Amino acid sequence: MATEQTAIQLIVGLGNPGDKYVGTRHNAGFWFVDELVRRCGSAFRPESRIRSEAAQVEIAGVRCHVLKPLSFMNRSGQPIAAVANFYRIPPEAVLVAHDELDLPPGVVRWKRGGGHGGHNGLRDTIRALGSREFQRLRIGIGHPGHADDVVPYVLSRPSPDDRRAIDEVIDEAADAMTLVFEGNADKAVQRLHSRKPET
Repeated sequence: MATEQTAIQLIVGLGNPGDKYVGTRHNAGFWFVDELVRRCGSAFRPESRIRSEAAQVEIAGVRCHVLKPLSFMNRSGQPIAAVANFYRIPPEAVLVAHDELDLPPGVVRWKRGGGHGGHNGLRDTIRALGSREFQRLRIGIGHPGHADDVVPYVLSRPSPDDRRAIDEVIDEAADAMTLVFEGNADKAVQRLHSRKPET
């Protein structure tokens, strides 16, 4: 399974800062960490030195760092590497949640390693960490159908039905984190990957 590695020590949500981008598809990673931190009764605090918001959460009795880089998507890797280096967290112990064009809304996939698939946040994270071996929570947002339409698509808001499907899978992914931190990552991944989006 993709999750057989060092326990997660840092969870990162990718997105763009500012009110202009709050509800846009490219911010699905932010939506996930916002929900996770809310459930854990914690809160993000500004970390201006690394252009981020950071939080600490406790899941199944295990403490973990959570990060929202505010350096815009194509510079996400710099804050991630800063935190990972400071706390001596290896890439394998980093989970990056991000929007995924190749999956429809309501579908989520967990994997370790791989390329960036054209995703600028992943591209910069790979560069900054010097490794592809971090884990990814791929949150489906669907594809506009043509490559020329990708940028306006990811920077626009999903339809109400699509947003509902994305929120539902984010809830399930947040639920699954308890299993992951209890040491049952394979079970968590199986549950997420067997989920069928509602039609």
